Amino acid sequence: MSNNALPLERYTVLDLTQARAGPTAARVLADWGANVIYVEPPASSAKNRVQLSGQRDGFDFQNLHRNKRSVAIDLKTPEGHALFMRMAEKADVIVENFRSEVKHRLGIDYESVKKVNPGIVYGSISGFGQDGPYGKRPGVDQIAQAVGGLMSITGLPGQGPVRVGIPITDLCAGMFLAQGILLALLNKEHTGKGQWVHTSLLESMTFMLDFQASRWLQAGEVAEQAGNDHPTGVPQGCFAAADGLINVSAPGGMFKRFCDAVGAPELLANPDYASASLRSANRKALNAEIGEILITKPAVHWVDLLNDAGVPCGPVNRIDQTFTDPQVEHLQVVREVDHPRLGKLGVVRQPVNLSESPQPQTFRYPTPDAGEHTEVVLKEMGLSDADISALKAANAI
Repeated sequence: MSNNALPLERYTVLDLTQARAGPTAARVLADWGANVIYVEPPASSAKNRVQLSGQRDGFDFQNLHRNKRSVAIDLKTPEGHALFMRMAEKADVIVENFRSEVKHRLGIDYESVKKVNPGIVYGSISGFGQDGPYGKRPGVDQIAQAVGGLMSITGLPGQGPVRVGIPITDLCAGMFLAQGILLALLNKEHTGKGQWVHTSLLESMTFMLDFQASRWLQAGEVAEQAGNDHPTGVPQGCFAAADGLINVSAPGGMFKRFCDAVGAPELLANPDYASASLRSANRKALNAEIGEILITKPAVHWVDLLNDAGVPCGPVNRIDQTFTDPQVEHLQVVREVDHPRLGKLGVVRQPVNLSESPQPQTFRYPTPDAGEHTEVVLKEMGLSDADISALKAANAI
């Protein structure tokens, strides 16, 4: 593989996903070079498949399905099912996020595919797991945020549960599945065996609770809403400067640095703030005194001063301000994809940087129209013109 080759170029992926969690997993593989073939219903019925992520030409769908090619197959027809299984024989990976009974009803579950391709790495995402008391429940991000505890610790104290402003469980489940697929591919290099890789929104959400989960499991503490204050580190939170909001993080040993930098020796001398536990117990009073100091000068003054002193501090940006932030621009997180109808579209690249596999300056493919690459891909799979004509006649493609 040359230094300019993408690391997953040798893998072929059949993408059966819908909504967001599954497409996120397939997008990771596609962005890193995998030959991702998006298998979806023919155009006449595909409209039902895009509702959860907007219209096909909309910003959401276009972002989720870049770098893929589309093949339209009616899996409910015998001919369509046979065609999919023929493609599965030559694939390395399948990604799906149907409810469990759906893939079994269609005959495209792991055990069925394994019969024609024992080496397949079959990736699945569900709402709550493939079995168990909730195994048959439909799962969406906000439900998983609530069941998984995230909403109970998000928002201002006493406000009531608040959903996170992005579909965090969908995105995490997608990224975890992509990670699992890569682990299975690595394992296959040693064993020659494929396997079923699966996760769920609920498993991903409970993992992402991280230290809040450990607070309960190891210390018996049930976390409450803390708003913009850090649940355990003090002082750490959102404060008003003279012209806007900033975040400051100065717990532990950084508290002295903070006091020295802002010229507040009285905070260091106050016995109520003499230790981390005392600062935590007196958080409200400490935050009020810090607020009186920070309100006196503009945000940029404090951001520069505190960072120079080794105290983390940054502005609270709106989305538009984030993408004009000089560091974000320096990191070149935005890439362009050329769409034949929609023109140049900005999308956010994968956040991983590999020194020997540079990020492409543009993406390879825009999000395809439904079935746009059906004939091209099927010919790559070894089908003849006569085979394709027969599938059309059977309304399988």
